[in-house]
Amino acid sequence: MRRVYGCCRYSNQVGLEAAIEAAAEFLNKAVKPVMVGGPKLRLANACKEFVEMADSCGYAFAVMPSGKGLVPEHHPHFIGTYWGVISTPFCGEIIDSADAYLFVGPIFNDFSSMGYSLLFRKEKAIILQPDRVVIGNGPSFGCVLMKDFLRGLTKRLKKNTNAYENYHRIYVREGHPVKSDGKEAMRVNVLFEHIQNMLSADTTVIADAGDSWFNCQKLKLPKGCGFEFQMQYGSIGWSVGATLGYAQAATGKRVIACIGDGSFQVIAQDVSTMIRCGQKSIIFLMNNGGYTTEEVIHDGPYNVIKNWNYTSFVDAIHNGEGKCWTSKVSCEEELVNAIKIASGEKQDCLCFIEVILHKDDTSKELLVFGSKVSAANSRHPNLK
Repeated sequence: MRRVYGCCRYSNQVGLEAAIEAAAEFLNKAVKPVMVGGPKLRLANACKEFVEMADSCGYAFAVMPSGKGLVPEHHPHFIGTYWGVISTPFCGEIIDSADAYLFVGPIFNDFSSMGYSLLFRKEKAIILQPDRVVIGNGPSFGCVLMKDFLRGLTKRLKKNTNAYENYHRIYVREGHPVKSDGKEAMRVNVLFEHIQNMLSADTTVIADAGDSWFNCQKLKLPKGCGFEFQMQYGSIGWSVGATLGYAQAATGKRVIACIGDGSFQVIAQDVSTMIRCGQKSIIFLMNNGGYTTEEVIHDGPYNVIKNWNYTSFVDAIHNGEGKCWTSKVSCEEELVNAIKIASGEKQDCLCFIEVILHKDDTSKELLVFGSKVSAANSRHPNLK
């Protein structure tokens, strides 16, 4: 059997048919089955097949945080992000209370599992990877391609909308941030409400590691809006290089990048190449004076960084050559004006907007995440 990039090139037909038979029996006898998409959907090029299955079987479906953007959020049975105790409201409750789960392309690590605190039961789960499927505590079928498995299983599943109907019954629409005085100090939740209003089919969001993980997860992606999110290594600063590469790929979408000040300092010089290449991305630099994500996990003086004049730094890189526009904002009124300019008269420029925030202004999800990861990281090692 030839293998490409660690995956079988073709499915073993005997194994494929056996896996489909076992999975269909497993799911069809469940009362409230659900589907959860993970980041390896992209690797297996199986996003289309995942959605086609959801269309056919009627299951409620969610994504893991690093799977956001791989399936359409405007789909009627999409219920949000499954991320343990910081899941999208009502999504985690529906997934955890299901009696059968189909995880498609998941990666389970300390970040994606909230310090290994997910509540789903392995014996009730089908874990589908690009070339392997494991049903409950066994059996396991190798050389079974994800796309082939999903196509075959779609034809065998009975319609079951119980989980989605339950979600629909308990769902309560989310509120909005408390209205701010136009000149009040900027709040994170106000900032992201305005970023939400910028999204369209012509944009892509790139979220750096840190509080942007959590704030960008809460964005509702309109049809066609892209999303890029890196969780496997938690590499701060990766979004600057990702913004450069994504925009250079001529996707036709304008990148909206969200990055913290500490992350930006790791790889700030990539902005030079963005300007040289004539890119038109919008970068929101959230300046809260340090590594706030690290602070909520393990506080200490090493989480405070040297403050830069970020807009002046980018202006120096620009140096009058190419198209670049910068703005520093500290209240909602200034933010609204900056977004209006970046989206209008400066839409053909690289736009860099530095947002001044209080060091303790975070999403509530980051506070929960920090406590969970701190507890997991401080546990005694298993030496057995």
